[in-house]
Amino acid sequence: MAVEAADGVAADGVAADGVAAADGAAVAWEAHADPHAGGTGMKLEKVMLVDDDADIRTIGEISLSKVGGWLVVLADSGTDALAKVSRERPDAILLDVMMPGMDGPTTFERLRDLPATRTTPIIFMTAKVQKLEVERYLALGAAGVISKPFDPMTLHKEVRRLLGAA
Repeated sequence: MAVEAADGVAADGVAADGVAAADGAAVAWEAHADPHAGGTGMKLEKVMLVDDDADIRTIGEISLSKVGGWLVVLADSGTDALAKVSRERPDAILLDVMMPGMDGPTTFERLRDLPATRTTPIIFMTAKVQKLEVERYLALGAAGVISKPFDPMTLHKEVRRLLGAA
């Protein structure tokens, strides 16, 4: 499975030309040929953001709704997300990795067990973008990984790019 950054930086932090990525840069990683990654022209209208940090939820909601133009459903935990997804039916899910109680990877697996979200594209969001961590998330079947902190003005573009969304 190829892992590559949106800006041409490989998962090891080295760009194709051998130059290391700048520290603190928001980097979106993607899995190529992922069956859950959506596809070219995917229609994206409603996004669920799952994060235990209230500030991230607030900034993410403003970014995705006001800048991205999407309906946004918020969940403050994996348990909250599981309770809401069947009713809300989001087109994509942005999922924090490190949450108390049920972490992101466990939530991911439980979402895949539900008929309503079995094929819903899920993008992990995390501050831990080390190569092995990213590979682990992609191996689970994530559509991509977006590093935190993210740029609220470009978050929607990263989501669209990772999902091939229209």
